[in-house]
Amino acid sequence: MPSHAPLAVQLRPQTLDEVAGQTHLIGPDKPLRLAVERQQLFSMIFWGPPGVGKTTLARILASQTGHPFIELSAVSAGKADVKQIIADTTQSPTATAPVLFLDEIHRFNKAQQDYLLPFVEQGTIILIGATTENPSFEVIPALLSRSRVYVLESLSEVGLNALIDRSITALAADTQPATDAAPATVDEATRSWLIQFANGDARQLLTLIDTSWQLYGDLSLEHLQASLESPHLRYDQTGEEHYNTISAFIKSMRASNPDAALYYLARMVAAGEDPKFIARRMVIFASEDIGVAQPTALVVANAVFDAVTKIGYPEAQINLAHGAVYLSLAKKNRSAYDAYFAALADVEKHGNLPIPLELRNAPTKFMKKLGYGQGYQPYPPRDASLLPKKLSSRKYLNLD
Repeated sequence: MPSHAPLAVQLRPQTLDEVAGQTHLIGPDKPLRLAVERQQLFSMIFWGPPGVGKTTLARILASQTGHPFIELSAVSAGKADVKQIIADTTQSPTATAPVLFLDEIHRFNKAQQDYLLPFVEQGTIILIGATTENPSFEVIPALLSRSRVYVLESLSEVGLNALIDRSITALAADTQPATDAAPATVDEATRSWLIQFANGDARQLLTLIDTSWQLYGDLSLEHLQASLESPHLRYDQTGEEHYNTISAFIKSMRASNPDAALYYLARMVAAGEDPKFIARRMVIFASEDIGVAQPTALVVANAVFDAVTKIGYPEAQINLAHGAVYLSLAKKNRSAYDAYFAALADVEKHGNLPIPLELRNAPTKFMKKLGYGQGYQPYPPRDASLLPKKLSSRKYLNLD
């Protein structure tokens, strides 16, 4: 590996044992570990946030099972690129089918995804798609049915700490930082800040460490924070900048600030962000943050999503702006959201508690004899609890 290679490239794992996190997929007896051990690779979709190792895992799976590896990004590639790969594969067949890693697979439209189907089904290629979007919405059902979907998780604090340690070891061997440097070290306060900044994203963590080392020759908190303002530190629109901007957009609408919401919307549109990605989050926002305060917000948000799906850019930006202003100015009430997740917490904690007999269905005489439906009142007093006995005093919804 050349010394000038980015730190994220220098530290890229070469085997499953070197991968940080994802133990639910690569631990003992887990699906990707078994695929390598049994030398049986199959088409799959990796769904997860940026910087968690989707590309790395695909490379390792291909390498450790002896399959040629071909990488494409759906952002820049098209049907012609896939067609050429298929032609090369069929004209010069190898002992094992190549792995076609298609990053950002959700960027492929239906026709492009349809084209992949017969070759995936016949085993001409082994498709590994990667996406930050829910594949249920963005990958056609026929392709999903021919693949297995694996959810990748953000890196834990333990995993990020391990990456910081590996970075320090790697930088200790770097004899040519931008300035004369002391040995690379990270104190506890800086380490805590780095972990919080990374927010589970390994690439983001390593890029910041690399930039600070190259610019300042140390990893002090002051210089790490200064590196964030450096023009050398850039993220693609599917990475950290992508998530920071959508976060700022949502928080601006939450704060009822339409000017800020429009600004961050314009940044996303100018960067070529998928309008459905923006509109989908507006639909979520309408229920999560506005809720019962203005129920028509969900109707408007759904109309925006429907409009951008039918119209597309450039006109779809007008629909998005309309929706952003409406949602920003709408009254806010998270009571339905909070109440639901409080109820869900009780379901997870207590399991399936017995439903009160008066609420149970009684389709047979025997069930009526057991008391099913007995005492049921179609319009009980408002303060009557219809919850299981163990939770009879619980109140989830607070509209104050």
